[in-house]
Amino acid sequence: MSVNHRIPGLLGLTLLAALLAACDRTDPPSDRLERAAEDLVAEVESSPTPARQPSGPWAPRNECADMPGGTDFLADLQAAIDTRDADALVALTADDVKLDFGGGAGHQQLRERLAADNGAFWETLAKMDELGCAADASSGITIPWYFAQGVPVDPYTGAIVTGENVPMYNAPARDAELVAELSWEAVERLSDDPESERFDHVSWTDPQSGVEKEGYIAAENLRSIIDYRLIASRRNNRWRITALLAGD
Repeated sequence: MSVNHRIPGLLGLTLLAALLAACDRTDPPSDRLERAAEDLVAEVESSPTPARQPSGPWAPRNECADMPGGTDFLADLQAAIDTRDADALVALTADDVKLDFGGGAGHQQLRERLAADNGAFWETLAKMDELGCAADASSGITIPWYFAQGVPVDPYTGAIVTGENVPMYNAPARDAELVAELSWEAVERLSDDPESERFDHVSWTDPQSGVEKEGYIAAENLRSIIDYRLIASRRNNRWRITALLAGD
């Protein structure tokens, strides 16, 4: 009696073992798990790592990606600058583009400036293009981003520290005592120091303590508030550069 009761159980166990063995031979669960893990790792490795956003109150940021046609305009602008393609840049520019405050305007003058000094203006545009994009109240585009923000320093003497942890020294030398390290802060240039050609004498107000500090920052790490900027407006459903100038 007890033997007869055990027979169906044994048959069931035998059948289950056979099925598992068949699965193991064709596609073992352990292999499937291993492949799934490998696929997941491959997916993570192939996914681009988001670029870390620079820190600081006036660090570059992009507000223009959500504007109609904004992403395409910025991509076309960057491509034109990267390839030094005058025709492509002119195609993004309004016929009456303003180039200075002395009457300079138009496509022909823009071409002349792009060609002058072995194309030095292209380098100016490349540096400008790295400083973010602002979407202003009138639905326009402004590059650099900070120019549309009302930076609280005198625009004629003010400058942006372009970088993170940029040292401010108490003298115009890299081995001088460190006063502070600034990241994308606004400073004001003080009187010129003829002995510090590679450094600018500046003042900076610490936002935490409210204390004003003076020191020297390498000139290569400072950009005038009123340096070159680009203004673009939407015309006939297309973005066009309407101003590309410096000064005030």
